[in-house]
Amino acid sequence: MPIPYNLKVTEEEKIYEKMIRESDVSEVHIAPHTLKVAAMFTILTRLKDPKKGDIDLVKKMRLYDGENVEGYALADVEELKKEHSDEGMSGIDPRYVINRISSTIIRKNITSINALDVLRSLKEGLDQHPSITAEQKERYLNFISLARKEYDDIAKKEVQKAFVYSYEESAKTLMENYLDNVEAYCNKVKLRDPLTGEEINPDEKLMRSIEEQIGISENAKKAFREEILIRISAYARKGKRFDYNSHDRLREAIQKKLFADLKDVVKITTSSKTPDEQQLKKVNEVVARLIDEHGYNSSSANELLKYVGSLLNR
Repeated sequence: MPIPYNLKVTEEEKIYEKMIRESDVSEVHIAPHTLKVAAMFTILTRLKDPKKGDIDLVKKMRLYDGENVEGYALADVEELKKEHSDEGMSGIDPRYVINRISSTIIRKNITSINALDVLRSLKEGLDQHPSITAEQKERYLNFISLARKEYDDIAKKEVQKAFVYSYEESAKTLMENYLDNVEAYCNKVKLRDPLTGEEINPDEKLMRSIEEQIGISENAKKAFREEILIRISAYARKGKRFDYNSHDRLREAIQKKLFADLKDVVKITTSSKTPDEQQLKKVNEVVARLIDEHGYNSSSANELLKYVGSLLNR
């Protein structure tokens, strides 16, 4: 009886990790997110187009992998699975991906590969794949482009996060400031300036700069802020403290706000052909952080910085 392929990105990634551990290329450094991006491409080739027009394949892929996708619930995943009884019976197999990774390493005689290397190799391999039709090839090339877009987002976030010194502390400080203002806004009271001691109105500009990061409209801001306050109260009743990880959407908004504030710094530092002493120091700090905290080596960290610099200059 035919067994369908796996349809979860995280599980596919584990398959690749196992196959690489058992291969003759296990000593090669594989940059973070490389196998995940390869898995995204592979899973996309196995998925069937949703029958409902309000969801695309990338969202479907994320839902299948257990991610939270705004506007969709667990029941939607079950409905999607019922749409195609033969889903997972076609598409790219894991061995093809591992062969393309091995081919890249052997041909270029390199000791480090990243997601772009693998996507390039997957693309080149489609011409040599005996069972892929011209129509399938065009479809698969589109999936490589989609996986590349996903990687672009991952790469930018990775570098921007590395640029934030004491990232978690910066995020927590910004969130505390936001919550103080939200509480004052909802309770219709003033705040006290920590320096002058004078009473001041809640900082509307600060609150909106954070809320806009996740698409909260002017009309929806009051409901969003009240929801946050209700969540804080619910935590307090249970003797728990509302913190940085207590609200997914607010955490996302805080991250995006920090990243937006840093964008110009990242852009200048990563794209400068002749960095000054301060820029060079910053780059070296970021490379060190990518190595120590994110799993890169010197080569892959520098390649990541160059790539993100090119993305920000487009």
